[in-house]
Amino acid sequence: MDVIKLTRELGKAIQEDDNYKLFTAAKEKADSDAGLQDLIGKFNLKRMDMSNAVSSQEPDQEKLEALDKELKELYDTVMKNPTMIEFNATKKAVDNMMNFINQILTASINGEDPFTVEEATHECSGSCGSCGGCH
Repeated sequence: MDVIKLTRELGKAIQEDDNYKLFTAAKEKADSDAGLQDLIGKFNLKRMDMSNAVSSQEPDQEKLEALDKELKELYDTVMKNPTMIEFNATKKAVDNMMNFINQILTASINGEDPFTVEEATHECSGSCGSCGGCH
């Protein structure tokens, strides 16, 4: 049994999975959405402005608060964009699939039966300090 060959076959199977196909289509749609890309560009520029303001010798608290507000508003606008919502939903589905695949592989390396591994459920407390990894 050639493990590398089987891994390549797994890679091909992932590319043929409906979740993966939906994700790549959503990614292409997001990449070609001029309005969304403009918003992301504005967000990135505002983030650079914020970084520069924070690292200045004497940060202006009023300016920082205004930049923070603008940054949050831009972020909300980006995240509420229908194309971005679709992208994030499809990305989450692929991430969940990949996490489960990794669970199976890790369990197998630890001597467990790969056919009995069940997908772990995650409950995020919001604190990364108590977490074993994102879902």
